[in-house]
Amino acid sequence: MRLDFFVRWIPISVALVVGMAACAPMPDSPSLAGRWDATVIVDDLEIPFLFEIADDGEIVTGTFFNDELRITSTSGRFENGTLSLAFDQYAARIEATYSNGRLEGQYARGARRPYTFLARPTTPTETASAEAPSIAGVWIIPTESSKGEKAWRFIVQQTGAEVSGAILRVDGDTGSLTGSYIDGTFVMSHFSGARPLLLEVTLEDDGSLRLLQNRQRELVAFRSDSAAAAELAEPTDPSRHTSVVDPGEPFRFSFPNLEGQIVTNEDPLFAGKVLVVNITGSWCPNCHDEAPFLSNLYNTYRHQGLEIVALSFEEEDQLANPTRLRAFIEKYDLDYTFLLAGVPDELNEKVPQGVNLNAFPTTFILGRDGRVRAVHAGFPSPASGSFYTAARDEVTSLIEALLAEA
Repeated sequence: MRLDFFVRWIPISVALVVGMAACAPMPDSPSLAGRWDATVIVDDLEIPFLFEIADDGEIVTGTFFNDELRITSTSGRFENGTLSLAFDQYAARIEATYSNGRLEGQYARGARRPYTFLARPTTPTETASAEAPSIAGVWIIPTESSKGEKAWRFIVQQTGAEVSGAILRVDGDTGSLTGSYIDGTFVMSHFSGARPLLLEVTLEDDGSLRLLQNRQRELVAFRSDSAAAAELAEPTDPSRHTSVVDPGEPFRFSFPNLEGQIVTNEDPLFAGKVLVVNITGSWCPNCHDEAPFLSNLYNTYRHQGLEIVALSFEEEDQLANPTRLRAFIEKYDLDYTFLLAGVPDELNEKVPQGVNLNAFPTTFILGRDGRVRAVHAGFPSPASGSFYTAARDEVTSLIEALLAEA
């Protein structure tokens, strides 16, 4: 069944508040201010989302939304009927033509094949059927992942026929999936500038859920208590997924910063400090989810003896000219050290002390003696609810405990 985003507003986790210092519009230029129902078309599959345009007459700004996280445009303009937006933190652009009340164009991100981009102003629609069955709660999805996982979580919040949630893996989640009950199926979707996903969820007669991802991959989910009773494998604990070869050895690194100067673990900046070594990449959506937390963590504890160093793994073109990484740093106000560690496929070669190191992001937490005290794989977005809160609190509590050590 073809989704028609013009008929239904699916309150997805993405809004776009189109961002730029634009030239003053022509007198007859229409205002794009307001909410828009949008779609990207990925491999002939329509993925709907909500975005919003704000225009105060001088500045037009735009933001994708992933639950409470905001991904804002860095520059752009609306001139002569053409909307141009740049999201430098993703090396992405929207180019769309306005005609007959609609926007039509492309969303292009890096070297990836562009997506068709369509939008029209949101109009009020009828509330979805209130006869939807309840699927709220935490579900277990048995799987065999490339990272060695045996299960994922499907976290669902529900109000009547409206649902939101996320699929949580060891490296992070899908971003906030939102949608409603349509003709016997919960239709959920996500797009926030990355990881486009359409998820169709059906409650089966045996109480399980059938999940169809992007009309291609089928999964089955069981309520947590049913999964436990059936002795199904549990999702991987992110605090146990990755370790180090020898916890008694100092954690070592030596990479250039963005100015080309070599920085090592023996740099005076890190001496006697509690050090967070963050494996990251500006291409990685879950790393974007984590960035606001790390920014706040650093600003809160830096004067108490905390330092953070990010080992950023980027594509070859970004290593040569890290424009996207610079935009990523600026967008999230990341005031700590960033080093260019290599390309993503070199992760284990460049960080040989890691064991089962295969998730972006991954955070190594070092005591004042330079030795690893804990490792946390991945990072969930706020869409994962209590799991997001638990991850944030776990890391914060450990940092506070290490800072309190003599």
